[in-house]
Amino acid sequence: MKLLVLSFYYSPDLSAGSFRATALVQALRQLAPHAQIDVVTTLPNRYSSFNQAAQEIESHDGLEIRRIPLPAHRSDMLGQSRAFAHFARRSLAHTAARAYDAVFATSSRLMTAALGARIARRGHTRLYLDLRDIFVETIHDVLPGPLGFPVKHAFAALERWTIRSADRINLVSPAFESYFRERYGELSLAAFTNGVDDEFVAAALAGDGTRTPAADGRLRIVYAGNIGESQALHEIVPPLARELRDQAQFIVIGDGGRRAALAAALEAQNVGNVELRAPVARSELLAAYRAADVLFLHLGPQPAFERVLPSKLFEYAAIGKPVLAGVGGYSARFVRDEISNAAVFAPTDVRGAVTALRSLRIADAPRPEFVAKFARSSIAVAMARDILQLAGSR
Repeated sequence: MKLLVLSFYYSPDLSAGSFRATALVQALRQLAPHAQIDVVTTLPNRYSSFNQAAQEIESHDGLEIRRIPLPAHRSDMLGQSRAFAHFARRSLAHTAARAYDAVFATSSRLMTAALGARIARRGHTRLYLDLRDIFVETIHDVLPGPLGFPVKHAFAALERWTIRSADRINLVSPAFESYFRERYGELSLAAFTNGVDDEFVAAALAGDGTRTPAADGRLRIVYAGNIGESQALHEIVPPLARELRDQAQFIVIGDGGRRAALAAALEAQNVGNVELRAPVARSELLAAYRAADVLFLHLGPQPAFERVLPSKLFEYAAIGKPVLAGVGGYSARFVRDEISNAAVFAPTDVRGAVTALRSLRIADAPRPEFVAKFARSSIAVAMARDILQLAGSR
């Protein structure tokens, strides 16, 4: 059996797509030790401020990883589009003479899914798509008005072609299902969510339920992850930090297209209790989580984000710290239903965030039931079985 795994990000890069694809490949190798798995991805490029060395070609018994180097690019839409176009050209060339029993593509912005559809159609093979976002809805919210309409129309046509090319589709958030059912009717759908990676499982098991207050008595509120339009940190962190200036110190770890906007807003509003840090490796990230009193998450108020289920919630919950989440829709219900000692407020609502923070019990409290239910390794094995069943039906 020969399988192609297509992912724009892969280990050792820092992103939800990287962690997801890497765990899946490990599960595929565990279940199908005699299969040949080709991974086509990029050299680490998620953040220009985080450099991680990796080999362009990495070969193991039954596994070949081809990491395509990308030209230098900015984090804006135009820069990312050019980078993906380069990745697509090189991926098509690399796979042109190779035959597969199935193509698997994991995609947050539709284009990797469309690339997988193109490769699968060219090779007349099975296609399994893993959709981590609904890009057409996001574009509509992020680019409203005259500019957004033609862009959304073009991507809607591409989405329609891509979805109809797939033999099996996994939706990383169960809330995505209504969107696809309404537009495409009967589809072969799965629902394998994100999960808790092994590093966070180990960190959760090691927790002793104590915390050391900061010397000045203020709470240490930590956010770690992407700083982009979707997270809208530039809208919530400056006013919230000002409101809590005598009670909390915010630590924001990460990078992204709106980091400069966040820094500018902090300066303009004369906010002095927010520390911006560059992205770090997971070992350092775990140390930052352990030192936190509260872990913070936020998404913008756009309707598209009401369907998503952020991967960050899984590692936050596993650590056992209190969680403060500015989310709506399905994410808010998930937090309330699945994560103990977590509080939700409406996105960008500063007063609501302060009230939610005061409702938390500021103490470490492991969540073993959550970790067991959402262990990434178990989810990846179940998903790998689903992919292998599709490949075996060729």
